[in-house]
Amino acid sequence: MKIKQVVMVGKREVELQTASLDETLGVDEFLVRTECSFISAGTELAIYTAKEESALQKGSWCAYPWRAGYANVGVVEAVGPAVTRVARGQRVFSLGAHVSHFKCGQDAFVVAVPDGMEPGVAAASRLAGVATASMVMADRAKYQPVVLVFGLGMVGNLAAQAFRTLGAKVVGIDPLAARRQLAQRCGLMRTFAGGETAGIKAELKRLTGVEQADICIDASGIMPVVLQALALTADVGQLILLGSPRSPVEGNITAAFNEIHCRNIAVRGALEWCLPAYPVQSIWGGKTPPLLSLWEKQRIIFDWISEGRLVIEPLISHHLSPAKIRDAYEGLLASPEEFTGVVLDWSAA
Repeated sequence: MKIKQVVMVGKREVELQTASLDETLGVDEFLVRTECSFISAGTELAIYTAKEESALQKGSWCAYPWRAGYANVGVVEAVGPAVTRVARGQRVFSLGAHVSHFKCGQDAFVVAVPDGMEPGVAAASRLAGVATASMVMADRAKYQPVVLVFGLGMVGNLAAQAFRTLGAKVVGIDPLAARRQLAQRCGLMRTFAGGETAGIKAELKRLTGVEQADICIDASGIMPVVLQALALTADVGQLILLGSPRSPVEGNITAAFNEIHCRNIAVRGALEWCLPAYPVQSIWGGKTPPLLSLWEKQRIIFDWISEGRLVIEPLISHHLSPAKIRDAYEGLLASPEEFTGVVLDWSAA
């Protein structure tokens, strides 16, 4: 069968290409027809602009030409005889690319979409999966911790919502007024523009009663912001690196490590790809395994969306045809206040 797929062919070059897909299924394979996919602006724009240097390295995971995307919702059209994880006609959420049809093995990460959930919202929830890795990695032993989130793009916004849902006092920082206003539409009422560290401490104290946060989350990936977040992390607190640092920074890091050491700060990475895809049999003497799997986490996300505790729809600014993929990338790149989240609608592809 003929399919359509989004392919990055070079720096700021992207095409909607036609390809052939063999419909023959292995015993444990299934075929999905995509309804919607969602653009992950951080990762995809980094590859689109070659800010992610691996895009230029032959043989790397995202080397050009790269079949883009990893947030897909579609309908299972056919299943192999040994498939038990999904059923024909079922709507599923997966890490599928921006592609009209694709085949999966049964071991691939896939979650049933709840009845009644709009497919575009379900696809956009992929970014909640990225964001809630910070929730999994953080130690929330303190009751109602103060959480300070740097960067209120979609991932930072959703991380802030997740911690709010867990009962934290959440404060968000972003220099863009439009992002702060959007955060308030999502129920995040404590936001401000940021600035010098002393000014942030004063505003944080006004909003929460303390000058430093129990948990600071960097969702920007910008190293000067990470260092500021370190200064605003309380003693014996935690700094969670949610954004992927990509730009080189020169300087003496001794002061930063000395601060981590002297103030007993835990610095944790929160890249969700390190989590298991499915629940793992415990090897801990019958105790619950230490980390949520991606599947369990996504089920929680769907529950929160269905219950109105995680708000995604206001973050979706555009529904575009896959043929408009270049407009989508360029809009996200040049106009982040207008292009806050883009769903690709594959119904006519």
